[in-house]
Amino acid sequence: MRRGPSSSWGWRPLRALFPLLGLLSLSACQGKPSETLPPVTEPEPPTPAPTPVEGTFTNPMKISIPGGSLVENCPDPTIIQGQGRDTAWYLLCTADPLNDEDRDVSREYKQRLIPILKSEDLVEWNYIGDALSTRPSWAKADSDIWAPEIAYFNDKYHLYFTVVETKAGGSAIGVATSDSPAGPWVIAERPAVEPHEAPCCGNSKRWTYDPEVLITANGDKYIYYGSYYGGVSVRALSEDGLTSDPYTQVEVTVANRYEAPSIVQHDGYYYLLVSSANCCNGPLTGYGVFAGRSKSPYGPFVDREGVRLTLNRVGGTPVLGANGNRWVGTGHNSVFTDPGGQDWIVYHAIDRSEPYLAPAPNGELPPKRQALMDALDWVEGWPVVRGGQGPSDSPQPAPAARANEKSRYLPTYVEHDAPGALLESDEFEGTSLGSPWSWTRESKAVHGVGEGVLRFDTQAADLHENDNSASILWRPAPVGNFLVETKMSLNLPPVSCCHNYVQAGLLVHTDDDNYVRLTHVSSWETRQIAFSKEQGPVVPAGHPRFGETFGGPADETVWLRIARRVQGAEELYTAYSSRDGATWSRTATWTHSLGASARLGLVSMGGAGFTATFDYVRVHELRP
Repeated sequence: MRRGPSSSWGWRPLRALFPLLGLLSLSACQGKPSETLPPVTEPEPPTPAPTPVEGTFTNPMKISIPGGSLVENCPDPTIIQGQGRDTAWYLLCTADPLNDEDRDVSREYKQRLIPILKSEDLVEWNYIGDALSTRPSWAKADSDIWAPEIAYFNDKYHLYFTVVETKAGGSAIGVATSDSPAGPWVIAERPAVEPHEAPCCGNSKRWTYDPEVLITANGDKYIYYGSYYGGVSVRALSEDGLTSDPYTQVEVTVANRYEAPSIVQHDGYYYLLVSSANCCNGPLTGYGVFAGRSKSPYGPFVDREGVRLTLNRVGGTPVLGANGNRWVGTGHNSVFTDPGGQDWIVYHAIDRSEPYLAPAPNGELPPKRQALMDALDWVEGWPVVRGGQGPSDSPQPAPAARANEKSRYLPTYVEHDAPGALLESDEFEGTSLGSPWSWTRESKAVHGVGEGVLRFDTQAADLHENDNSASILWRPAPVGNFLVETKMSLNLPPVSCCHNYVQAGLLVHTDDDNYVRLTHVSSWETRQIAFSKEQGPVVPAGHPRFGETFGGPADETVWLRIARRVQGAEELYTAYSSRDGATWSRTATWTHSLGASARLGLVSMGGAGFTATFDYVRVHELRP
């Protein structure tokens, strides 16, 4: 405030008293330590509130190509924001054709060597070229290049990628460096992870696929990699990021369950997100994402129930899976946090109504894996997509792409399907099966009722496409919505290989070729909860009849649920499993049209020598 003459004159008498006041002050403070007044500081200007982002996006991500077409195939996406003055976002994909027309003069599909996509707002994307112009010198000339991973450190961008076939034999992880995500990229002369044996088997070549780099808060670097044959491992990465130390290698998942590792640091934990099941099975692709967490980059990684991802009865908390809309095969993800603090997951998925690119000249149907993005939320310390809603197919609030922005996204949390009123049950309290049970291909040698359980020995038989030899115990299903549940024990050994395809569990079916099936199954080293779908016998040319996805951890005794919800002309079948009857893991949702004549069934099959015991079968109304 500017002073007037009167206020200026009013200070003159006080100024004359200042020396005397100083002497009085010194006299009063004799014998006491002197005190220094704190400096006067100006208050910090208030931080402006983040600006809400007004836009929306709809899956699949909109990615334009110069000339007007779109990128409709972007498997295994990885994402990064530029550093320094470059505030754009970059998405890189596996070396695949971009769309139906991405072909050479002979009409063969082009294999783009890691397409680069760029965006300023995380909504509108553009294809700007390929990262690599050639393969590494140590790669076979026609090797596939898969699963890029991009990281920034030491003032350089580092691009890691899978070389499927090396001149030395086996697969390896390559690395290239650049000053920009847009390139040019310089390929290192040796692999970051060399071809090597699977942990199980000497003189083998493991699947050295799917790199992921972790940089900790203190600057330590690690590289995760691996796939079904050999599992997922982690190694220490060199300071320059160009090599890894094989003597530090630790296996962080059991073999034959997981691939495509992604690491997220959250609230003091390292979360390992890994994908499971077949990535590329057209409209019956069961790919999904699971999580375990650890306080150490080397693990052990355990799921929400404390089950390790390295156990044969394998752990894993579901993060992302099919939810009954158009998207199946949701997996191989990358996670980023936007400038407003919201986490997002980018991943590929298959539209079950358009699962393939146009046929190749040899008639093969390449899978069409499109790039998707959704919000990632945290529920009681565990990641879940859109509060449990899963992949989106409607407009969603856009992420924040720039500093001082905030997404308008707010999570909507979804409850599990739950049983309502009991409609019917069988507690197996007698000595024989009564009405309304019936058998398809009954074999009296493999079943019996007594002591409150149904005993059902596993058979050297199957229920898979053209092999329909297994016995089915069934009863009519209710019309409309319902939830069917059983408690079952299967005496598979907890650790051994392999008893492949031995399984037992629940079935909802109309005949041998049309069903959904939820079982505890042995597969190579693992014991898993598998949720399968078969349709047919007539399907479009080149399309599958059978697909499978996986659920939470298994145990000798498990509780299994299948919920049916009628939605328009389709029926949505959602599976759940539990190890204690109280804590449930949601598996995924298959759509099917089993109709009013559907049956509820039990199976025990895949190989002789084991026994499943069922405590009960209960059918409930499905709680709204």
